[in-house]
Amino acid sequence: MPYPKNTDAGKATTSTEAAGVPVQPSFPELEREVLDYWAKDGTFEASVQAREAGEKGSNEYVFYDGPPFANGLPHYGHLLTGYVKDVVPRYQTMRGRRVERRFGWDCHGLPAEVEAEKQLGIKHKNEIERMGIAAFNDACRSSVLRYTREWQDYVTRQARWVDFANDYKTLDLDYMESVMWAFKTLWDKGLIYEGFRVLWYCWRCETPLSNTETKMDDVYLDRQDPAVTVGLTVTSDDERLDGVRALVWTTTPWTLPSNLAAAVHPDVRYVVVRGQDGQRYLLAEARVAAYARELGENPEVLAAFTGRELAGTRYVPVFDFFAGQQPNAHQVLLADYVTTEDGTGIVHIAPAYGEEDKEVTDAAGIEVVTPVDERGVFDSQVPPYEGMQVFEANPHIIADLKKRGVVLRHETYDHAYPHCWRCESPLIQRAVSSWFVAVTKFRDRMVELNKQINWVPGHIRDGQFGKWLENARDWSISRNRFWGSPIPVWKSDDPKYPRVDVYGSLDELARDFGVRPEDLHRPMIDQLTRPNPDDPTGKSMMRRVPEVLDCWFESGSMPFAQVHYPFENAEWFEHHYPGDFIVEYNGQTRGWFYTLHV
Repeated sequence: MPYPKNTDAGKATTSTEAAGVPVQPSFPELEREVLDYWAKDGTFEASVQAREAGEKGSNEYVFYDGPPFANGLPHYGHLLTGYVKDVVPRYQTMRGRRVERRFGWDCHGLPAEVEAEKQLGIKHKNEIERMGIAAFNDACRSSVLRYTREWQDYVTRQARWVDFANDYKTLDLDYMESVMWAFKTLWDKGLIYEGFRVLWYCWRCETPLSNTETKMDDVYLDRQDPAVTVGLTVTSDDERLDGVRALVWTTTPWTLPSNLAAAVHPDVRYVVVRGQDGQRYLLAEARVAAYARELGENPEVLAAFTGRELAGTRYVPVFDFFAGQQPNAHQVLLADYVTTEDGTGIVHIAPAYGEEDKEVTDAAGIEVVTPVDERGVFDSQVPPYEGMQVFEANPHIIADLKKRGVVLRHETYDHAYPHCWRCESPLIQRAVSSWFVAVTKFRDRMVELNKQINWVPGHIRDGQFGKWLENARDWSISRNRFWGSPIPVWKSDDPKYPRVDVYGSLDELARDFGVRPEDLHRPMIDQLTRPNPDDPTGKSMMRRVPEVLDCWFESGSMPFAQVHYPFENAEWFEHHYPGDFIVEYNGQTRGWFYTLHV
């Protein structure tokens, strides 16, 4: 390739300069000269066009470039992976392969919404609702590609060859239609369902998050929380237990008003001891020494039981907000996840705010109670704390418990705690309705297919990524937000005449609603309604569910959605999938690599 050279040999003072190489070259200037030449010559484009694709793409080397969010500037992490993204395709090009390098943009989801909120000065979700979804989504659309020029300059300046001219965007109608098709395909296979589950929940963004989003880098931050050990007064015909205080330990005192059960491990040995205050306490024998300050160095052991023997034991809850409402509530249940590594060996259960807790109470026929609203604020079911945000309510709840004399210990607990990956608010666990991909139904197949992937370094295959797959759980893909691909589900608004319709294309929407959408975003898509065909009265209507898809579902659809498959380029896609090469930083084993694999 004829690069520009210094031809002013008349000024040369050394043999090196006479050859066109200055003694003190300006490397940035040389780099810019090369970039200018590539741009003028169309060198990258020529390197692609000069190589035949081969029959059915046999000579093509397929590279997937992960789509960044363009509402923020690139950083050094992008610089590092960018070099690898450039070197490998160049190498394959030099070996005679045709390597197209299409760039893409992630445009939806919390990253876009949080940035738009900052620009608009919005602090709460209800401000968006007052503003109007249309106006807010217009702001998201305007801001989401704000830094595309800076990205292009950055990527180009590092000498990366990328096709920006034919980029894809997850907000494009074609891309979103392919995402809709993916949802419908999974639905038809019985791999999508709506469920009521306990999920990590951002009360600031007012939406649940997936396991993937809570395992990303910098999500777990150091935090101090109050920890309390509280006594639940046992009621029993067994005089060894009647009146005893079963000790539970929690770092979320705000969940105590919702307590509905306590859990013990069936095989752990529990003892009743007499404390220094004369009161009798029940806790795991292995945890007695941890409470020497309150119970004494060698407290008298009055009785001993296995956890299994304690099952069904009744107690009086520390708050009476939900007392007497359910026959199976406020008793001791068995749970294998209970340990004696910390706390008391007895777990307080508020099933609406603990995933494993809800599984235990579901099995016992105990229904959840949810006195905390979408904003993480107590409602009227708990009058003393109504209107308080849960973390702000902690000191008030602890003070009330101390007044009642049921707090054995109050301490500060330092721990790593999950925060929202975009707004950085501390998360809570909360029982919510969400749409899920039933990953556990095909998890073994994912593990099997992972064996066919050539990982570098090789230990990632069976290590970090393999272990993540082996423990994969059903994926919460719905977000109670505004800017994203809509969940293409319409339901009857009258439970007397239930019906659910799921759509997988614009043609299907046009068939049933009489209009072919030109924009699948809210609120336009929400305006598509029709009479319920299963309602003989003709009164009920089919209305779309309000949620939008997790943006990771969209980015995971990139291999086919970027070419509008299956509506276009079907033959091309089937001969170019899966890709030959993909590279991102290590954390994407729990992010984009995982959602692509799903």
